[in-house]
Amino acid sequence: MLPTPESATQVAQVVQLAVAPVFLLAGVGAFLNVCASRLSRIVDRSRRLEPQMLDSRGAEHDRLLHELRILDRRMALVSRAIFSSVLSAVLTCAVVVLLFAGGLTGAHVGTPIALLFIASMVSLAFGFSIFLVETRLGSRAVRIRPALLQHEVDEVAGD
Repeated sequence: MLPTPESATQVAQVVQLAVAPVFLLAGVGAFLNVCASRLSRIVDRSRRLEPQMLDSRGAEHDRLLHELRILDRRMALVSRAIFSSVLSAVLTCAVVVLLFAGGLTGAHVGTPIALLFIASMVSLAFGFSIFLVETRLGSRAVRIRPALLQHEVDEVAGD
């Protein structure tokens, strides 16, 4: 990479090399924010359903239990997406550290940087894929029951 830095220009070149991974970190952070918000909404929904399920019987109980199982699966998927994305961010940080270390010391770290960046991209792609599965599961689970779609309000007598 670069020889031992003797000037601010060489340090500036290392900083320029590190900018792209830092922008990647900003994108991963935004994605993590989306995942955390989604996880929070799923947890809130499950907490609202738990008491209803305990008080219900028959078909309503079965419906609520089914919905809670789906929410539990979705929580696990979003948690995996978060793990994979955080792993990608950590690997990207390691890339930035190696860029600086190699630039400041003159060490040959091109291969480790490339491997870490590839691992970061694979981890991020895995997180996106898991998130896609979760969103599809969530959209399939939200179905309006036919009984509600066909429900008509009775006219109030005496109006």
